Amino acid sequence: MGKKRIIKKTEEEVLKEREKIEAKMRKETKVGPRKLKEGKVYIASSYNNTLMTLTNPQGDVLLWKSAGSIGFKGTKKATPFAASKVAEVFIDDARRLGVERVEVLVRGIGSGRESALRSLANRGLDIVSIKDVTPIPHNGCRPPKARRV
Repeated sequence: MGKKRIIKKTEEEVLKEREKIEAKMRKETKVGPRKLKEGKVYIASSYNNTLMTLTNPQGDVLLWKSAGSIGFKGTKKATPFAASKVAEVFIDDARRLGVERVEVLVRGIGSGRESALRSLANRGLDIVSIKDVTPIPHNGCRPPKARRV
């Protein structure tokens, strides 16, 4: 089966990513980056992958991670273990931004949604609310035409 390999970023890549994030964080004034105290975390869990996105309260994306982006491939991306690892990496980056309080919005029915949420809570992030925003069809899609024989 082989060892699990998680992609480690070089120091140069980390610095470039941090510069991008700080550029997004700057206000209109020419002051340095401001610390963001609260934000929204979107967890999208499908049958194939788990995605986590951090936005500011207005909805501008500041940071995102997925099981594929941290080194999982194939069916391993859809596992609860991969989702918890995504949450760990995600929280480390969110702490660099200064985020302390978050609203969590969960979408999808994949196996990683529970473990990602648990990892967020266990790593010390202050969760204000948890909301399920999975789309639910009210009456389904339109049925096919009646068959004429």
